[in-house]
Amino acid sequence: MTQTLNICLVRHGETAWNAAHRLQGHTDIPLNDTGRAQAAATAHLLAAHRFDAAYTSDLTRAADTARAIGERIGLAAVPLPALRERHYGAFQGLTYDEAQTRHPEAYAHFKARTPEHPLPDGGESLNAFAERITAALDDLVQRHAGQQILVVAHGGVLDIIYRIASGRPLSQPRDFKIPNAALNWIRHEPPATWTIEQWAEETHLSAARDELPNS
Repeated sequence: MTQTLNICLVRHGETAWNAAHRLQGHTDIPLNDTGRAQAAATAHLLAAHRFDAAYTSDLTRAADTARAIGERIGLAAVPLPALRERHYGAFQGLTYDEAQTRHPEAYAHFKARTPEHPLPDGGESLNAFAERITAALDDLVQRHAGQQILVVAHGGVLDIIYRIASGRPLSQPRDFKIPNAALNWIRHEPPATWTIEQWAEETHLSAARDELPNS
């Protein structure tokens, strides 16, 4: 019996703060009308696939995206707080420009992707964030060897998972897209081989936003 695990990763649909380039982090912002339409379009596409289990961040924007998909595939997603977006500390609620103006030194580390530098007021460092996501992913690998699962989360979470699967360091600037509600397929083969099968599949979407501020 094969122990290969296939994972479909979906970033949540658009929110008003995505459209305003405002950092959300753990702030619980709901989907906007565009985001709900994106979730429905993704659900329609995924109806042709079979999943053994589904998981979602417990934040509303991800959970509602997962719920829309679950209604089409007949599978309720299990909420996992470990799949939350990075905690951005004092940056949460600010636009990227506002964060740079109010916290120039911290923002410089943020932009440079300094792995060990935590964000002010309780924000996570990239290292701490990556450790959290790595642990969550390892747990899913242990639970679901030989299966196909769905994971609905956030742009930052998918950034970390892409780097795990591709071997890119945390400090390397991102050169791959993470659009709202796009499909991203990865595969795990024991003992520790990851393969990116398909990334940023967005043909079912109209002008989905990327996670970066200039999208």
